[in-house]
Amino acid sequence: MTERAAESRFSPSEYAARLGQEQVKTDRRHVREDNQPEQEFSKLAEDIRGYLAAPRGTTEEERRQHNERLNRAVLGFRREREEVLAMITDRLIRHRVHQIAGYNHPYPTLAEALFAEVIGLHVLELVLLHKDGLEEIQVVGTQIFEIRDGHASPSSYSFDSVHDVERIQQNLVLYNNDRINPRKRWAEVMLSDGSRVTMTGFGFTSEPTLTLRFYTVRHFDLEGLCSPEVQTMNAGVLQMVRHILASRFNVVIIGPTNSGKTHLIKSLIAALPDEERIITIENRLEMRLRRDFPNKNVVEYETDEEDVLHSAPQAFKLALRQSPQRIIHAEIRDEDANIYVRACTRGHSGSMTTVHANTLEDLPEAITDMCMLDGRAMNPERLMKRITEYVTQVGIEMRLISGRRRIVRIGSLYWHKGQPAVRNWVRYDIQRETWVFPETAEQAAYEQVSQGKASPGEAVNG
Repeated sequence: MTERAAESRFSPSEYAARLGQEQVKTDRRHVREDNQPEQEFSKLAEDIRGYLAAPRGTTEEERRQHNERLNRAVLGFRREREEVLAMITDRLIRHRVHQIAGYNHPYPTLAEALFAEVIGLHVLELVLLHKDGLEEIQVVGTQIFEIRDGHASPSSYSFDSVHDVERIQQNLVLYNNDRINPRKRWAEVMLSDGSRVTMTGFGFTSEPTLTLRFYTVRHFDLEGLCSPEVQTMNAGVLQMVRHILASRFNVVIIGPTNSGKTHLIKSLIAALPDEERIITIENRLEMRLRRDFPNKNVVEYETDEEDVLHSAPQAFKLALRQSPQRIIHAEIRDEDANIYVRACTRGHSGSMTTVHANTLEDLPEAITDMCMLDGRAMNPERLMKRITEYVTQVGIEMRLISGRRRIVRIGSLYWHKGQPAVRNWVRYDIQRETWVFPETAEQAAYEQVSQGKASPGEAVNG
C-alpha cells in the first residue's frame, strides 16, 4: 500500500516534462500540417524541373535547341517564356493537377507559380521589364547593378536572400547539363545569339555572383560609327581605318570591358569584301561571324584543349589548308596566344584581334608574356620583336568618354633600340572633343601605303 501510494504520488517536475513532450508532439503535427502545402509545391516544382531538363528530340541539334529555349526563357526572352509556360501548363493538365489545397501564391494560376519557381529570375524580372539600353546585369550577393549604354549603376532592386540567387544559378546549370556545387563552384552559359551568363558560388567567391551579358547589337557598319548618335570616330578617322584595312595591316584593338572592342572589330569585318576568306579559331565561339555575316566566306573553329583531335594546334593545321586570307580572333588569351602569333607570321596579313592591355606600348610585352606561359624555351626579346613587327603592326585603343565609346588612339608599332615604340596616327583630344593627327611624318608614311607605294611592313618599320 505504501509502495503503491508512492508510485501514484504527484510529481510537479514529471508532470511538466510530460506536458512538454506532448506539446512538442502537437507542435510537430501542426508544423507538418502547416508545411504540407509548401512541401507539395516543392515536390511538384522538382517534378517540373526534371520534366523540363529531360532531353528532348531525336537528334543532338534538337536537344541543343530545347536547352537553348530553356536558357532564353530563364534570361527573360518573351517568346521562349511563353513556350515554356505552355509546356508547364500542359504537364499539369496531363496529370490533372489544377491547384494545391491550402497553398497560397500571388500568381493567377498554379502553372505561373511553378514557372516563377523553376524558370523565373525573381527580382531580376523587374529589371528586365526595362530592357531598353540594358547591356549587362551584375549580381553580387543580394546587390544588383545595371549596365546601360556602357555605364554601371546600382539597381533600385535587390534580392532578399542569397538563396534566391543560388536558385537561379541551379536553374541555369540544370538546363545545360552542368553543375555548380562544392566541387565545382562556377559555371558559364552561352546562348547562340551571343548572350552569356557567368556565375560563381560560395567558396570560389565570398558571395554568389551572377553576370548576365546580353547581345544587343544587330547591325555593324563603319559609317554608322561616325553618326552623331554614336561618335566612335569621325570622317577623317574613318578614311584612315579604311586605308588600314586595304593595306592589310595586322590590327590589335585594346580597351576596357564594354568599351566597344567587339563592335569595332565586327564593323571592320563588315567593310571587307564578302569573298575574302576569313577563319576564326576560338576555344568558345564568341565572334559568331556566320550569324552576323551569313554571306561572308567565313570558317569558324571551336577548339577543345582537352581533346587532342580538336585542339587549337590541330585547328590551325587544318585552317592553313583552307586558304585563309585573314585570321580573326575575338580576344587573345594565354592558351591561344602562340596560335595567333603563328597565324600572323605565316603570311596572313590583315588579321585582327583584341587584347587586354593598358596602352599600345604594352601590347607586344602582354602578348609575349602569354606566349611564354606554355613552357617552351623561347628568347623573350626576339619573340617580342617578332610580335611587334608582325602581330601588332597597328594598334587601336578604345575608351568610354562622355558616355560614348570612342577610338582614342591609333598608332603603328615598331621596334626601336631594343624595345617596342609607337608612332601616333590619331589621338582623341578630350579638351577639343575631336580627333587630331599629331605626327605628320607618320601621316606621310601612311599616305604612301594608302597609295600603294610601300608595303605594310615597310611603313611600320620606316
